[in-house]
Amino acid sequence: MLSYNLSHKLSHEPSHQRILVVDDTTANLEVLSEMLVEAGYLVATAIDGERALKRVQTHPPDLILLDVQMPGINGFETCQQLKSNPVTASIPVIFMTALADTESKVAGFGLGAVDYITKPFQAQELLARVHTHLQLHHMTKHLEQIVAERTLALQTALDQLHQSQLQLIQSEKMSALGNLVAGVAHEINNPLGFLAGNLAPAQDYIHDLLELLNLYQAELPQPSKTLRATIERIDLEYLREDLPKLLASMQGGIDRIQHISNSLRTFSRADSDRPILCDMHEGIDSTLMILKHRLKSNENRPEIQVIRNYGEISEIECYAGQLNQVFMNILVNAIDALEEASEKRGFADLEANPNQIIIQTQQKDQWVQIRIYDNGIGMSEEVKRRSFDHLFTTKLVGEGTGLGLAISRQIVVEKHKGTLEVESELGKGTEFTIQIPIRV
Repeated sequence: MLSYNLSHKLSHEPSHQRILVVDDTTANLEVLSEMLVEAGYLVATAIDGERALKRVQTHPPDLILLDVQMPGINGFETCQQLKSNPVTASIPVIFMTALADTESKVAGFGLGAVDYITKPFQAQELLARVHTHLQLHHMTKHLEQIVAERTLALQTALDQLHQSQLQLIQSEKMSALGNLVAGVAHEINNPLGFLAGNLAPAQDYIHDLLELLNLYQAELPQPSKTLRATIERIDLEYLREDLPKLLASMQGGIDRIQHISNSLRTFSRADSDRPILCDMHEGIDSTLMILKHRLKSNENRPEIQVIRNYGEISEIECYAGQLNQVFMNILVNAIDALEEASEKRGFADLEANPNQIIIQTQQKDQWVQIRIYDNGIGMSEEVKRRSFDHLFTTKLVGEGTGLGLAISRQIVVEKHKGTLEVESELGKGTEFTIQIPIRV
């Protein structure tokens, strides 16, 4: 039985907090309800554990007063089910029972109850405990909210720090790489200019000498024995035939070096403080030129085939040097994937089914799309999901920083307001799709 005296109840301001009272004795429910309502609480009741469990699903209370000894599901079993459900686990439970032994109390606390009141009890005691645990529950929820807000703020600050780090790394990397490549191009241009400038007059001089030699042979059809011996020794006829070819080959080499030098300058072009109109095909081609040595055949595999399916696209406003870095990062990853796949295949298989990188460009309305596909090892779903994460890499220590694709996404998405997406299937290959607006 409950011992209750309204004249001794504690003074509480109405809180509009909801309390569920669970007891199989109707008289107890009536007395508890009256006491709690007068103290300012909203009260709901249930006469057994089954009804209590159903009620909390639709109308979760702020606190539960739970009788232990009930038919069907007793209080301990009811509490256990409440605490095993994430939706109701945080609701504080106070047991009410005539069982006063230590073992029962320990069992109640072990199930997650916050308090244990033995019958009969005084109104002041019960209301004081209810008030205390409601305050604790409110403070706990408030603290959890504060922690969540602080965690979100810290995560936001951490994300901003990562972005700042990426911007700094990207800027320094592009500056160092641009300076290096531009320096190499400059060093090439000096001797290249000398060769290109002198080859044309050298060709004229040799043409004049050969013409003079023809005249000598015409006017001196019977050369001396010494001249005949020299003519035979130097194989004059072959020399006259091969020398122009040799000069043409030298001119071809000079043209090739000039093309490489131009590609280096295109790749390393310094970005101004605002975007400029650029041809994406030139940027891709210059990047492939720099990576040409990695595409060639070696002792482990045949040459990697690069298939360019270029469409008609407009020049776009962009930071060309930074986009070239994106192409570099994606193409290097593609080559690495093909190298790794080659280790698991025989040379004959690679010749029959060659390693390929397919680059496709097209324009869709006011967007340029660039798709880069490789038939390498592909990625697992977990690797694909984390491929753009800061510092994430699948390469060995010293072989990768985990920054390449993170920087690439930042350049495309934040700097150019575009999109960078990846599709991959383990064992079949990977495709990156870049979409950039024609005007930033």
